[in-house]
Amino acid sequence: MFKKLKDRWDLENNWAILPILVVFAINGSFAAWVAKPITNLLGLSPETISAYLYWPLRILLIFPVYQLTLPIVGWVFGQFKFFWAFEKKFLSRLGLGFLFKKEN
Repeated sequence: MFKKLKDRWDLENNWAILPILVVFAINGSFAAWVAKPITNLLGLSPETISAYLYWPLRILLIFPVYQLTLPIVGWVFGQFKFFWAFEKKFLSRLGLGFLFKKEN
């Protein structure tokens, strides 16, 4: 069942998948929790603007928060190396790989 993930993520055993999935799950909730005070600070709420505008803006805000907090939450679970590599690969695919390139 976990063979594809194990192979794709270059993990040694199936048990290594568990903390990674836990980090993904916790970080989603954590990013939404962190984004809430940021939206409040910006004065965005369903009471001040249309819900049709509020929710897309909130989701757009959660995305970068999620990317920033993923390696941090991964570190808490002893998976920093995996999530740092994951972030670099993901952001490179979005065209932001230049953030990680070293100048010689």
